[in-house]
Amino acid sequence: MEGTITPFDLLDIYKQGFFPMAEHREDKEFQFYAPHTRALLPIKDLHIPKRLKRKMHHVAYDMRIDTAFADVIHHCANVQRSKESNTWINDRIIALFIQLHEMGVAHSVETWRDGKLIGGLYGLTLGSTFCGESMFSIETDASKVALVTLTKHLDKQGFKLLDSQFRNPHLDQFGLYEIPQEEYVEMMQAGLRDKVSF
Repeated sequence: MEGTITPFDLLDIYKQGFFPMAEHREDKEFQFYAPHTRALLPIKDLHIPKRLKRKMHHVAYDMRIDTAFADVIHHCANVQRSKESNTWINDRIIALFIQLHEMGVAHSVETWRDGKLIGGLYGLTLGSTFCGESMFSIETDASKVALVTLTKHLDKQGFKLLDSQFRNPHLDQFGLYEIPQEEYVEMMQAGLRDKVSF
């Protein structure tokens, strides 16, 4: 993908149901993808594992929104997913999302403890859809706490869809479900008319 793409171009592409991924962290370009089935997380009925509920009651987390977006996306970009898989977030994607954040479209949910950023996630809004992009944890469960916080916030604000793109075992425990890509696009585009604010 040529580097001339603008944040407005990126938003238009998201509205067609696609999202960007680079081959690896140092890749200079990226491509757009759309899975055959779209993975979503429930907003109103997110399943919170009992162990995580107990931890959230006993650990003094400081939850914040949009106070350290650049830090969150850089942490996400530097996460080694596995021995075989590197991150899909490169510098170009980072730059575009920071611009989208400055435009009020991309957002971060952050988990802080003792004044330190220990986990979080980021994504962007399309009407009443939140497109979750990536998450990271420096301390165990910090990204999961951010996800729980996100869903509560989205529910309060009137969002209808929480897109997580691909199925992965990490999210299955929260009640992740899949629908056909065409159905996702139809629902997401219908939600573009909804007057909701992050």
